[in-house]
Amino acid sequence: MEVLEKHIQQDKPTLVQQGISMGMDYGTYRDLVHHLVEMEQTTGHSQTEANIQYTQLNDRRMKRWDKTFVIPEGVQEQISSLKSQLVFLTITESWCGDAAHSLPVINKIAEFNPNIDHKIILRDEVPEIMDAFLTKGARSIPKVILWDVENKQIVGEWGPRPRVATEMVNAYKQEQGKLTPEFKQELQVWYNKDKGEGILQDILDLLPLE
Repeated sequence: MEVLEKHIQQDKPTLVQQGISMGMDYGTYRDLVHHLVEMEQTTGHSQTEANIQYTQLNDRRMKRWDKTFVIPEGVQEQISSLKSQLVFLTITESWCGDAAHSLPVINKIAEFNPNIDHKIILRDEVPEIMDAFLTKGARSIPKVILWDVENKQIVGEWGPRPRVATEMVNAYKQEQGKLTPEFKQELQVWYNKDKGEGILQDILDLLPLE
């Protein structure tokens, strides 16, 4: 097992570059999700009624975030000053509720600097990449990998949730043993009240800003 883990660690840069080469941009991803909604389908291997409904809900969520999320002016200046050429490689699926809140924010960050590219890949289509970036042994999404193009190295990882939401989830799991539908609804309320600020700050903390 240690030999396998070491091999995966060594292969991570190669896997990230493969993911970037096959990734779609955010606009293409949004078109894909909207098309799936019209076809009453979802991404991923599991075409369940629940996942189809989550995809429909997430399409509406992303549409709302795309329209309403605004990066504060001072933060815009910080992002614009970034000189490193980076790629945000996001692993996701259309049914993922956390991703529906996160991807629009991550995309807005990338839009403010031409040195930042944002590529999206689907978890079930790239299991070898997903398995190199597990969260506590699980294929949790969304997962964002920050790639330094010039130095060809990973400079950060983020996901599947902002720090405050992660603390909420961990505390609830410790107390209740698992996440209930009621808690998941509570988490969605938190995302709406937070207005994307937690996600924005988490990503900013990973950027090599001056």
